[in-house]
Amino acid sequence: MALRGSVIRALLRTQLGHTCQQSRAQSVAVLGAPFSRGQKRRGVEHGPKVIRDAGLIERLSSLDYSVHDFGDLNFHHLEKDEPYMDVKFPRSVGGANKMLSGAVSRAIGAGHTLVMLGGDHSLAVGSVGGHAQQCPDLCVIWVDAHADINTPMTSPSGNLHGQPVAFMLKELQDKMPDIPGFSWTKPFLSSRDLVYIGLRDVDPGEYHILKDLGIQYFTMRDIDRLGIQRVMEVTLDHLLARKQRPIHLSFDIDAFDPSLAPATGTPVNGGLTYREGIYITEEIHNTGLLSVMDLVEVNPVLGANPEAVETTASLAVDVIASSLGQTREGAHASIDSINSTRLTLSVADFLVSISLQFSVV
Repeated sequence: MALRGSVIRALLRTQLGHTCQQSRAQSVAVLGAPFSRGQKRRGVEHGPKVIRDAGLIERLSSLDYSVHDFGDLNFHHLEKDEPYMDVKFPRSVGGANKMLSGAVSRAIGAGHTLVMLGGDHSLAVGSVGGHAQQCPDLCVIWVDAHADINTPMTSPSGNLHGQPVAFMLKELQDKMPDIPGFSWTKPFLSSRDLVYIGLRDVDPGEYHILKDLGIQYFTMRDIDRLGIQRVMEVTLDHLLARKQRPIHLSFDIDAFDPSLAPATGTPVNGGLTYREGIYITEEIHNTGLLSVMDLVEVNPVLGANPEAVETTASLAVDVIASSLGQTREGAHASIDSINSTRLTLSVADFLVSISLQFSVV
């Protein structure tokens, strides 16, 4: 079944085109979103800088991409932004996502594959929403320790970085109150178009939503039981077996075990290994359908020392580069042709060698 799904996807890529994918293969845009109001820990707004400082642009350029660094968005924080239904900083978060949504939409419309550097995960409302403006049939792979699907009524904390998916899903439209700052966005994603990978800290309300809506998800126990190869086969078959469509990868660095990504705000033990995380991104790249990816929740302020920050930022660069084609066989510049003269000489030398052997006999 998994092999059949892989074959179907390959045929779809060969036979079908998609306006969201046609001109983007060699053009990557990087956009920073230095924002922290979706959660309580300051410092995550410095994530874009430390990821760039870890060599992101140079790494992507080495992969033969035309890289366009659009810099960082300049968000405006309201002096008065009172909680609404225990939701913290709703107007600031809503306004930041509206700005991000427009920027993402413009980048996709210009024909780039986009890398959005967070910032906290509340930014996914704008990132996925802006992507959906250009590619309404997109699907989402959410790699995270957390489901981030609380509604304002189920959220234990009121932090909006734990609620972005609830703003996206059509099936939750009647469960979402009118939160100040979010009147610009409407639900655009169906529950069948979303898959979670890496879950291991799910709130009771979130668990009910996941089960009630029949959302496909893989906890760390599932990964232990099935193996990451099977998890990715099922994920891609679930999302792509019916038709080819753009993928939005939303990757929270806390999906990894804290031993690998210590500089983040909500670490949870027992996360992805390096090999599992990179395998996920390699398989997504191999579809040829990645259109936008988020890399969020790198918080240098929370690193115990400079080495912890460097380790986390370097891991973020590896995840992004792997999503865009870096392989564990090595990243190689494209070679148009092999030197024909050298090849001819090699063949000639081989024939001479064979001739000599027969002469000796």
